[in-house]
Amino acid sequence: MFVEDLRKDFYERLIGKRVLVIVNYDVDAICTSKILQALFKYDNMVYSIVPIMGCSGMVRAYNENKDDVKFVLFVNCAGCIDILELLQPDEDMTFFVLDSHRPYDICNIYSESQVQILGAPKKDEENIPDYEQIFQDSDEEDEDDDDDGAEDNSDEDDEQRGSREMNRIQRIEQQLLKRRQRREWEERRNKLMFEYTQFNYYGRSSALTIFELAWRLSKDSIDLLWWAIVGLTEQLLMGKIESASYTLATESVQSHVSRLTNKASDQTIQTSVKIHYENDLHLALYRHWSVLDSLKYSIYPACKMKLWTYKGEKVMHELLVDMGLPLVQAKQTFNAMELELRREFYDKMEKFSEKYHLPDIIYGSFVLQYGYRNRYSAADYVYSMLAILESIKKDRTPETCFLESMDALSRSNKDILDHGIDMCKTLLAAIFKQVQSSLEMHAVYSAGPFLYFILQEEISFFTCPYGLMMLSRFLLNGHVAVSRNRRARELPLIAVAPIDAARGYSLLVGVPPVCEDSKNFFCRAFEQAALKSGATISQDCFEPTVIQIRHADCTKFLDALTVLLG
Repeated sequence: MFVEDLRKDFYERLIGKRVLVIVNYDVDAICTSKILQALFKYDNMVYSIVPIMGCSGMVRAYNENKDDVKFVLFVNCAGCIDILELLQPDEDMTFFVLDSHRPYDICNIYSESQVQILGAPKKDEENIPDYEQIFQDSDEEDEDDDDDGAEDNSDEDDEQRGSREMNRIQRIEQQLLKRRQRREWEERRNKLMFEYTQFNYYGRSSALTIFELAWRLSKDSIDLLWWAIVGLTEQLLMGKIESASYTLATESVQSHVSRLTNKASDQTIQTSVKIHYENDLHLALYRHWSVLDSLKYSIYPACKMKLWTYKGEKVMHELLVDMGLPLVQAKQTFNAMELELRREFYDKMEKFSEKYHLPDIIYGSFVLQYGYRNRYSAADYVYSMLAILESIKKDRTPETCFLESMDALSRSNKDILDHGIDMCKTLLAAIFKQVQSSLEMHAVYSAGPFLYFILQEEISFFTCPYGLMMLSRFLLNGHVAVSRNRRARELPLIAVAPIDAARGYSLLVGVPPVCEDSKNFFCRAFEQAALKSGATISQDCFEPTVIQIRHADCTKFLDALTVLLG
């Protein structure tokens, strides 16, 4: 069931109770849990936050903590699976679900009380079927009264026997009618469920939802708003939502920025912390990098100008000449450039964007400024946190990466944020080099209904879901930019990368076509292809289009997928 009044039906129910918060490994979820931490500390609430990477981790976290709690909150996880079926909880356990993944599992939506989904439903947009269309009480069919028909009653006249026979025929006809109606209902139900579940996509940012709860509780602040902005920005940068949805969300965020800024002014509070809404550039980390590197390693300008080619590099140098930006300056860190060049950089990029086919280089973004020298965009935070999350090694557990990524949100931990930015530079450079070598070797193949790419060696940058997803999106856009096939824009891409050579396992990711920004049909297709091919796969990850597969099964799995989608 849906919970629309988050203050009364969710938060106030938790006050004074111990709460278990199970959080998925993504930036939006981390921002959400950071806001929740602030609210819980404000009300002296007892809580436990457990990060998880998949369904098996969720089951383990629940089983380890279920004896101490009666309220469990899932953040960006569990919404798309039948929670009660998976966890088999006691009747007095209540689950709150705050999940941006769509579509929700239909059993969670129509759970009477145990599963409560936070947020108002959008039935029209999400195409949620009505309860009567999906669930139906099974009627016990009337049994044939064979004894009555077989009974030999010599006292009955012909009229009575005829009447009994007529009643028996009517009962049989009614049973046949019920069965036919049941079959028709099941066919309609299967069609509705297919239409409802065929695409996976993302809804509203969970961090933004919890910030608005903090606002209604009168416990919001500049820091909480910033964390919500970072969660929203991650959805845009990772291709989870379309730019139109992002723009609509930023309109409401701008009103909160103005309100909190004016509130501080009205109370004559002198603060050096400010959030600005301004037009920004789709250039990764350019404030903390050189202009040359940011242009080269950012997915949008790199693919538009084909910067992995010699001709593309010449075009980039022509752009710098038109902007009046000397190569010596472009190779320096942005903050080390001459002041006048820094001031003119944005205007010059906007001026020449049409000439160099970069119409979407500009987008509305938020910038956090505190002190005299600290200025970070929301995208800077997202890139830093992604790099920290993906830095899992033998001496760095996933939990360590999660907590360090959460710490990067605090202004007092500027060193962690800067270290994450440096790591992300290395990650983006590795992605670009892999894209360059793959395109030069023509390693992106067409299977007819989709494109596919198989990485032959294990590379640490691409053994985690987000690193491989970023590579896949960059590679698909790069392939579309150089392909002569007109259908290339309409084809999705599947990327496979080894993650455990000793055990023979690989990570497989599916990304939607360039012409479709957010909806992805691969989740259901992967399930059916695995059944048809007999391939061993694991869909443990909450990202619906990320699976683990035995490397030996890849060929037959892709063949089955080709037949299925062809």
